[in-house]
Amino acid sequence: MIEEIRIRNLGVITEATLPLGPGLSVVTGETGAGKTMVVTALGLLLGARADAGAVRTGAPSAVAEAIVRLTPDSPALARAAEAGAEIEEFDGAAELMLARTVNADGRSRAHVGGRSAPVGVLAELGEQLVAVHGQSDQLRLKSQAAQREALDKFAGPALAKALAAYQGSYHRWRDASAELEALRTAARERLREAESLQLALEEIDGVDPQPGEDEALKAEALKLANVEQLRAAATLAHQALVAEEDYGESSDAVTLVEAARRSLEQASDEDPELGKAAERLAEVGYVLADVAHELASYAAALDTEGPGRLEEVENRRADLAKLVRKYAPSIDEVLEWSSGARQRLDELTDDSSRIERLEAEIGELAERLKEQSAAVTSLRQKAAGELAARVGEELAALAMANAQLTIGIEPAELSAHGADSISFLLKPHPGAAPRPLGKGASGGELSRVMLAIEVVLAAVDPVPTFVFDEVDSGVGGKAAVEIGRRLAMLAKYVQVIVVTHLPQVAAFAGQHIRVFKTSAPAGKKGSEGVTASDVTLLTDEERITELARMLAGQEESESARAHALELIEGARQSL
Repeated sequence: MIEEIRIRNLGVITEATLPLGPGLSVVTGETGAGKTMVVTALGLLLGARADAGAVRTGAPSAVAEAIVRLTPDSPALARAAEAGAEIEEFDGAAELMLARTVNADGRSRAHVGGRSAPVGVLAELGEQLVAVHGQSDQLRLKSQAAQREALDKFAGPALAKALAAYQGSYHRWRDASAELEALRTAARERLREAESLQLALEEIDGVDPQPGEDEALKAEALKLANVEQLRAAATLAHQALVAEEDYGESSDAVTLVEAARRSLEQASDEDPELGKAAERLAEVGYVLADVAHELASYAAALDTEGPGRLEEVENRRADLAKLVRKYAPSIDEVLEWSSGARQRLDELTDDSSRIERLEAEIGELAERLKEQSAAVTSLRQKAAGELAARVGEELAALAMANAQLTIGIEPAELSAHGADSISFLLKPHPGAAPRPLGKGASGGELSRVMLAIEVVLAAVDPVPTFVFDEVDSGVGGKAAVEIGRRLAMLAKYVQVIVVTHLPQVAAFAGQHIRVFKTSAPAGKKGSEGVTASDVTLLTDEERITELARMLAGQEESESARAHALELIEGARQSL
């Protein structure tokens, strides 16, 4: 819902704030006062093309702003968040600020939630927030896609269920058809890919690498290349621990530690602390003996390495390096690549059987789609007849008794939405051929047609806000009262803003906004001779005065005021 619209330097309006609320809001005023600037401002906020001519004479730019209140699950709110908008949340709802600035040179800027955004974002938000029905543009239900969606929602759960079943089959049919086409058109490429994978796997299998083998061989090669140095280090260390011969002037480490242990053990009776030290030295002796044994084994193992082992290791490393250069940075990754390649090869070599399975599945799906699309079409035809009849009843009440809405459903190629081409057509009078909405009818007539459609669709396919500009053009009397009543009926479901010149329509308003002419500020450069307008929200008493002006042009006429009050009371009682 739009809570407020602010306008500055747009057309004849210098600066105005329109406080709006739920239900029906009407905008009235004398001819030329600038009522349509409200619709123009909304158009700018919905991403309409900027027109430098709309900028007030002498002003550098025109600005339109709106505060929109949304539910937390609104798709528009999610889209605004994607655009980086700052959103205020409170009381289980959220407020979003929209703004559009048009410079005198025609350039414009858009802001969503205080952040600069492309004008296209405003247009996307507008589709979800506001439906405008103006004298020149009927934005809502203009496209066949929008008309199809409206009809489907009107048809209710039965069609939704049938369409969901159809769409499940359709998406699988489309995917299977695409896969089959890819298999057929890429047969040669897939064959070449299979041959390439086969050769690569044969090469890898011929080498038969093992996980981590490249790193293990690297370490072994380093060891073999330095075997003499390693042997000398191990032998020297072993002799230092356990000397087979006299080791210099002192004994080996094991002997010295053992001597120290015995010395302490002999004195342990006099002081238990020495006994504990002796126990620890015994542990050290065991460790030294183990290390000495390991060094002896290590040196002996070095002696068993034959002179040709290093050459074998280097040759094996060369074979592995070739695989690493061709397929992956390491042997483990080569093995991982080969695993994926085998799976891919299995897929490629299974093409012929896969094609047969897909052809059979596509045939079954085609038959199923034929039946499901026929069911969808039947439900749409039934709903179309009911929708057209109910809209016809509304048109009769809106002084268009001879007009008829026809909903055409023609066969079309399969799509995600069925096998139907849907179009809303208007037959303005008997003998005339039905034509698409927007052709063959005046702006006022078309607005009434759209009002009739929206009243019928309001319970199943609403948008938060509807705007009607001069929906009552060319009518009066009882027909005008019916237009007002239907606008009020629509306002039970959504917010409705109406620009009108008929008191019968304005009498149904929940809130009444008046646009009136004022004098341009004296002495301002460029203001001489320029008409200005202002906007005000009317009180109950002021509403009576405005309706009297609209009825008789005499605000103070007692009879006009009495008639105005009678209209308001009659509107309240008829709802």
